[in-house]
Amino acid sequence: MEYTHLGRTGLQVSRLCLGTMNFGPQTDEAESFAIMDKALELGINFFDTANVYGWKLGEGVTENIIGRWFAQGGGRREKVVLATKVFGKMGEWPNESRLSALHIKHACEASLRRLQTDYIDMYQMHHVDRSTPWEEIWQAMEQLVQEGKVLYVGSSNFAGWHIAQANEIAKQRHFMGLVSEQSLYNLNARMVELEVILACEKYGLGLIPWSPLAGGLLGGVLQKIEKGRRASDRLQAEIDKFRPQLERWEAFCVEMNEQPADVALAWLLANTAVTAPIIGPRTMDQLTGSLRALEIKFTGDQLAKLDEIWPGPGGAAPEAYAW
Repeated sequence: MEYTHLGRTGLQVSRLCLGTMNFGPQTDEAESFAIMDKALELGINFFDTANVYGWKLGEGVTENIIGRWFAQGGGRREKVVLATKVFGKMGEWPNESRLSALHIKHACEASLRRLQTDYIDMYQMHHVDRSTPWEEIWQAMEQLVQEGKVLYVGSSNFAGWHIAQANEIAKQRHFMGLVSEQSLYNLNARMVELEVILACEKYGLGLIPWSPLAGGLLGGVLQKIEKGRRASDRLQAEIDKFRPQLERWEAFCVEMNEQPADVALAWLLANTAVTAPIIGPRTMDQLTGSLRALEIKFTGDQLAKLDEIWPGPGGAAPEAYAW
């Protein structure tokens, strides 16, 4: 396994991040335990979750599964760089969602109970909250850091402007601020190249792409359909929309003699701004298969070909849309 620093921090994380969103809804607890054990065996030390995962209001299904896995001992908690999130709706009562200081406090304490740990390595804001001032948010996060309940703070789904605003205000408060941004980023979703990636580089944030396979679109869907596997209605609509590109994409992967999912992950890893794409395995085979991406290297011509198949927004702003 390869490791890198998370943004400007001294924290070292694996180049692949284990996403746990399928634990509970798609993958039962026993298999989830086995996947997490295997991840550690493979050297993956970076685990990502969220209080809303499991999608049962207020229950924190996935966090509870991870907590019971930690409770087995064996150094599991100590070996993991644990990231979870706050923002989503956790109840019907007022102040049980978003980023008020009250909700941040209650949500953090609830996550700690479910995860059966006394600290969270990286506490991520799951979305920007335009209705809460940064002074309030940072005051709440500072308190959690002072209490030893949180070590680092990250964001998810922030625009470049939000990253700049958040870290400038944190700087005024002599607080470290954001150290990572978790963004939608893959060959078919490259809008973060306009401003988010530049903001991450400027402020020293690690970039953690979610949905690196575009919900399965980049995972060889045409090959799978040929072999008799049925795509979901959502994925079928995407296939119909992008079929010409998908045909070129999967032909490109055949020429490389690599699996499409591995090539899609490797493309992200080739970007120096990327810390670790999030892989969200439902099965053990999906986990172990992901490691091949660490070995794939591209020529300049191959990267140019991928830009032809899956064009980005045209580079960074404002040159992408102005002179």
